[in-house]
Amino acid sequence: MKPTTHDVIAAAEERAILVSLLTQEERKSRARQAGYSMEELIRLAETAGVSVLDTVVQSREAADSKWFIGKGKVSELRELSEALNANMVLFDQELSGVQVRNLEEALDLKIIDRTQLILDIFARRARTREGILQVELAQLTYLLPRLSGHGKNLSRLGGGIGTRGPGESKLETDRRHIRSRIRDLKRQLAEVIRHRTLHRARRRKTGVYQAALVGYTNAGKSTLLKQLTHADVLVENQLFATLDPTSRLLKLPAGKEIVLTDTVGFIQNLPHDLVAAFRATLEEVLEADLILHVVDSASTMREEQMEVVQQVLAELGAQGKEQLTLFNKVDLCSPEERDLLTGPGDFMRLSAYRAEDLDKLKERIQDKIGGVSLEYRIPAHRGDLLAQAYRIGEVTSSQTDGEEIRLTVQIGRPEYEVHGHALKEYEV
Repeated sequence: MKPTTHDVIAAAEERAILVSLLTQEERKSRARQAGYSMEELIRLAETAGVSVLDTVVQSREAADSKWFIGKGKVSELRELSEALNANMVLFDQELSGVQVRNLEEALDLKIIDRTQLILDIFARRARTREGILQVELAQLTYLLPRLSGHGKNLSRLGGGIGTRGPGESKLETDRRHIRSRIRDLKRQLAEVIRHRTLHRARRRKTGVYQAALVGYTNAGKSTLLKQLTHADVLVENQLFATLDPTSRLLKLPAGKEIVLTDTVGFIQNLPHDLVAAFRATLEEVLEADLILHVVDSASTMREEQMEVVQQVLAELGAQGKEQLTLFNKVDLCSPEERDLLTGPGDFMRLSAYRAEDLDKLKERIQDKIGGVSLEYRIPAHRGDLLAQAYRIGEVTSSQTDGEEIRLTVQIGRPEYEVHGHALKEYEV
């Protein structure tokens, strides 16, 4: 089929200059983190298929309310963009509608900020109906207060970053239409969330133990899920390769099966609207009995990434959950670096590609499930109670004592909480 004008223009290469603002306060307290944020922006741009031509870091006392980086720096940026033949400028910070409009007029280029870039990547990655709805809701929530500042972005023919999904609406899309669409999306999501909640409730009712893989994006969560459960999941060395949660059964050494869920990766300065929109998906973490915090051991910003994950967990209300920190990718570390991988709390070092490490991880999870060893004296004629004991735990010993049967049962915590009450009066 002959390509349309839209296809040709949409396929045109996006060539960007990346810009970051380093304020006086950040120079004092967060200079290293700000430098890493620019490195991360480069990776985000590459994930979105953008060619990075150059990077610019502007130091100022504070952000310019009109030009963000100052009018003089904007003039320099225009000369640089013309020399490099750029067609886009990506900012590492979030811009206001006024700043976007002023920069567009001065540079005559597409202006995209960090939040919009992340939203665009999410729009590419969403596969399930819930994921697609959540991304569109986050995009529209972001766009609504900035309509006046994204005129050229919306009117440029062909799409690309900043115009994907709801951004492809015509320029005259007004606030009333967007608010109506937001209400519609929230209604649809409420129904999806209701079904997910019912599913989780059924899973909880059965007493199935649940573990959730969380961590910074590209830490290796999907690889671990695939190696542990042989799940058919996407594994790529890119940011946000996983967007929609994936749950699989994991069989432990003693034969017990648990549910293991992979979740979307976190990132510093993750847009608030995105966290809010994906709250239903991230609530898989709240339902988990155990959080497996996967860390990229080879990252130079490992400590900062771990802090970001804990901040997001706190925002979700999951910081009190039992955690096991998994220092992944130790095969990429020197022996000296491996020795420095410690805590906080319970932790282990591993490589997702080493079978012996995966076996040790399964044993650690099994130890976490552990539960309690209880002794019961059950009337011999109560076959229903005997069957219940065998069903909810592992019977390690059984003796007949007159009209009673004495059982020793190893029961996991989730099973005991859900089903243990039926046998409570027969505990010794």
